[in-house]
This record gives sequence, structure tokens and C-alpha cells, in this order.
Amino acid sequence: MSAVLYEGADALTDIGSTASVAKILDIPVVLVVSAQSITRSAAALVKGFQVFDKDVQISAVILNNVKSESHRAKAVSAIEQYCAIPVIGSIPRMEEMHLAMRHLGLVPYREGAGYSDFTARIETITEIIGKFVDLERFKSVMKEVPPLPEYSTLFDIKVNRDVRIGVALDEAFNFYYADLFDILHAAGADSVPFSPVHDRLPEADGYIIGGGYPEFFVSELEANHRMREALQEVSKNGSPLYGECGGLMYLTDRMTLRKGWHDLQKDQDYEMCGVFSGETRMPSRRVVSYVEGTSTNDSPLGAAFFRGHEFHYSEVVLPRGTCYAYELSRGIGIQDNLDGAVIHNTLGSYTHLHPVASESMFRHFVGLCRTTRKVS
Repeated sequence: MSAVLYEGADALTDIGSTASVAKILDIPVVLVVSAQSITRSAAALVKGFQVFDKDVQISAVILNNVKSESHRAKAVSAIEQYCAIPVIGSIPRMEEMHLAMRHLGLVPYREGAGYSDFTARIETITEIIGKFVDLERFKSVMKEVPPLPEYSTLFDIKVNRDVRIGVALDEAFNFYYADLFDILHAAGADSVPFSPVHDRLPEADGYIIGGGYPEFFVSELEANHRMREALQEVSKNGSPLYGECGGLMYLTDRMTLRKGWHDLQKDQDYEMCGVFSGETRMPSRRVVSYVEGTSTNDSPLGAAFFRGHEFHYSEVVLPRGTCYAYELSRGIGIQDNLDGAVIHNTLGSYTHLHPVASESMFRHFVGLCRTTRKVS
């Protein structure tokens, strides 16, 4: 989308942006532009994106929020006249195109899948895009990219997978980079998916509980007391356990949904795992930030410099004297630029680590799973 093409880690470089990726890969960009309430101005907007960085190949436009045929015709003629690139689609403004929003974005597909209204809406959106975007013209914009020379990558490392790591994966916890699973495999670990909402804790050498929306499934998470007790037990026994954002929230003593949250008339408390003494409070300040920091040897993920992001609408309040393994030079963390609370071999953080950038940390975690299993 046009609004985020150049958005990245800072204001004066394109690091971390879609534009940067397009330049690195040398591939064309199809700009999606909201045409709501504009026609000729749409051309000015596209022209601005074209000249902002001439190394970005903006090759076509898809218009969104088009009100009528006359609206479409004016916007298309202006863009094609002044910008000299084709408009290959014009999607009308219609209620069927809207997806449910919440405090941190869209409802995740894994959460919505299985509900007939959600699935039907996705199918309708797919049909509308197929109808109003010229897919043949879209394909004509594509560029043949020669194959890259063969070279080994960190995913190619062949090792025996002698470690089992349970990974929470259900409607409450599903915020993962796909690379995480490849990194774990390359480090010698098999991923064992489990559901904190529905299942018992599987036997494994370590556990990862990623981000998600546990606040929307807090009753179900509280009700699965066997899972909560088992996670507390494996943590006390020294099994490596990593909770990231939603996982951190789940590992606290309790989650408090405050009065006014989704029309609640009073605060509501729910028991969580109790691995970390303290509580999670919802809602709180909305935090969206890139993160940079260093971890210490106290971390189950080892000492390293890391980058990631934080994205939450909660606060975790832990007691004075809590050990923190992360010191952030950028970002907020749990408190005072500290993140990565540690107890036993358990770490909980608001920071979402990018797996490839943090490969050494995940390899260290897998290695710790291996050694603690052998000790026990």
C-alpha cells in the first residue's frame, strides 16, 4: 500500500521498509492507492512516490475505495497521463471488503478460520479482487529475476534433530515468523505444536509461547488449569521456556481486564500460569516500536546483540528485584528499558525477536534444551 511503502526503522533511511526490499531484490512495485475522495490528486500522490526514490520501480497502480465509474475513470486517466504507468485494478468501496479490526490490527487468519462468517468474508474479498483487478496485466508487470547463485544458508545445515521443542500454536498464540521453525530445525530441534487453550502440555525438552491475543481467550486459558500447572512445573524444574509478548502475559500470575475494556463494568481478574510473580493489565499504553538491545549470560537465549520489535496494548508489572536479561538501547520493554525477565531457565519478554537476525540466540536456546535434558 502507498502509505507504508517507505515506512521503515527511521525517518532518514529506508532500512526495514518495503521499498528497501524491492531495491535489494530488484523487483517492480505495484502501488495500492486509496482513491477515496480524490481523482486528479491520486496522480499527484503516485508521482510523489515515483520521484521520492527513483531506484524504486513503481510499475503499476491498483486503486482502492473507488466510489463510482466516473470516479474510477477520472482517477485512472489522471494517473496514466501524468505518471505514465498503468492502473491495473480499481476496487470499489463496499462493506464486503472490510475486515474486523481490533486494538493491534486485523483478526489473525488462524483465529478466524473455522468460523463461517470469517471464512465467507475472506472468500468474498478474494472474489472481488479477482473481478476488479486485471490479473493478466498484473502478471505482465512482473519481472523475470535470474536465479541467484547457489550458496549455503543457515537453513541448509544438516543435523540430527535430537531435541523436541513445544511451540504454542492456536487461536490465542499465533504470532510467529515462519523462519523460526526453519531456524529450530537447522539447530537440531523438531517443533511440536500444542494449544494452551485446548491441550495438555506435551512432553518436550523446552517450550516456546509466542505472541497473540491471549486477552480474548483469557477465560479459556484460565479454565485449562492442567496446562497452567504443567508450565509452572516445567519452569521450576529448569526446562527452558521462552515467552514472547502474549507468552509473557500468559506466564504472569494473573491477567486483569480493566473496567471499560470492551464495556466491562468492573475489573476482572483471571489466573494465569504464575511462572512470574506479577500481573498483566489490559488495556494500557499502546506500544509500537522497533527494538535494539543486548542480552546477558543470564538469558536462556545467551548473550547477544539483538533487534526486534514490540507491539502491545498491555503492561506487565513485576516485583522489585526481578532479574532482567535484556537492556534496550531502543524500545521500552517491561520497564525502564529493561526486558527479558528471567527465572530458572525461563525468559519472558515484550520484544519479538526476528529469528534470522537472532539466529545465535535460538541456537543457544536449542543447545540449552539439549543440555538440560541430558542433565535431568
